[in-house]
Amino acid sequence: MNRRPGPGQDALPATGRVPSVLRAALADERLARATWSRLAEPGDAAAAHLVAEVGAVTALEAVLTGRGPDRWRTRLPDVDPASDLATVRAAGGRLLVPGDDEWPQRLADLDHDGTGERPLGAPFCLWVRGPAHLREVTARSAALVGARAATAYGQHVTSELAAGVSDRGFAVVSGGAFGIDAAAHRAALAVDGVSVAVLACGVDRSYPLGNAALLARLAERGALVSEVPPGSTPTRWRFLERNRLIAALTSGTVVVEAAWRSGALSTADRAERLMRPVGAVPGPVTSPASAGCHRLLRERGAVCVTSADEVAELLGELGREEVAVPSVERRAFDGLDREELRVAECLPRRGSHGLERLAREAGLDLPLVQSVLGRLELSGVAVRDADGWRSGVAG
Repeated sequence: MNRRPGPGQDALPATGRVPSVLRAALADERLARATWSRLAEPGDAAAAHLVAEVGAVTALEAVLTGRGPDRWRTRLPDVDPASDLATVRAAGGRLLVPGDDEWPQRLADLDHDGTGERPLGAPFCLWVRGPAHLREVTARSAALVGARAATAYGQHVTSELAAGVSDRGFAVVSGGAFGIDAAAHRAALAVDGVSVAVLACGVDRSYPLGNAALLARLAERGALVSEVPPGSTPTRWRFLERNRLIAALTSGTVVVEAAWRSGALSTADRAERLMRPVGAVPGPVTSPASAGCHRLLRERGAVCVTSADEVAELLGELGREEVAVPSVERRAFDGLDREELRVAECLPRRGSHGLERLAREAGLDLPLVQSVLGRLELSGVAVRDADGWRSGVAG
């Protein structure tokens, strides 16, 4: 494995001079994956492919001996996986890696892409805080996402959807941000449901600070999840890549409210690439805050959802979820065929008409009118008296 360092690699350790903080990682796949979560940024396809091909330990050995892109080696002085583990444990958290009982198997879909594009890349590991068993709760889950600058309409609809799907046994997954995310988490917790926040920073941080109390409740009753190690700060790139985890962890994604260029649309895009269902909630056609949802419905084939029942039908098991048919007031002429309707509308409410007059006014043959009247009499729409026929419909 010895190799003369190339340009810019003078400070890299040789095989026999491995930093003491990394020696354990070279003998433990778990620690090696924790190391990779700090060496490589989320969504680094080259790193994900290397680790998937040779394992985290062998991949780390390659970095330590001067192979691979410089971007991985520049972070070596800051790596201390044992310290990261101690930090997350002190915060009441844990580290998950592939092969753990709690590891969500559906994350493996991130290493494949049916569209022919570059795979999105599964995380090396997950840092988790909270009592929820991640694999179990995400097996039946709904991603509810949307704009940070949510309107009152968007927050109301989000609360209704989140509470409704929670009552139907779905975990609610979102990003812990202001607006739609926060409304989804709060509504799920309010009905004693399970909610998971996927963060773009370390699980020991409260970001945004304004949601600190909400994030603390999620850590107590649900879960906080991140692929970056404790202490990591959020960046625009990490927010974008975080969205692929939300899409991969869940049964499908519903965008509740989003502007034309909302970041929430990236979650829908990644759900599409993973062949997961995507739904969108329509809003007022005059509202810029719903323009992104309308774009998904018009251009991307998203399913229109307006209730928790419809979300459950979209994301649930085939045949298990049924949308309740709304009860509507039945009207007197409902169910009549064309000829029956024409005769029924000619029946007077006062007095009576004979067959000939009814046939003339309905524009139908006399034998047909006589046959139709027999059917209408059975249903109570027509009543026969001594002078002819009249309407049996009240009002």
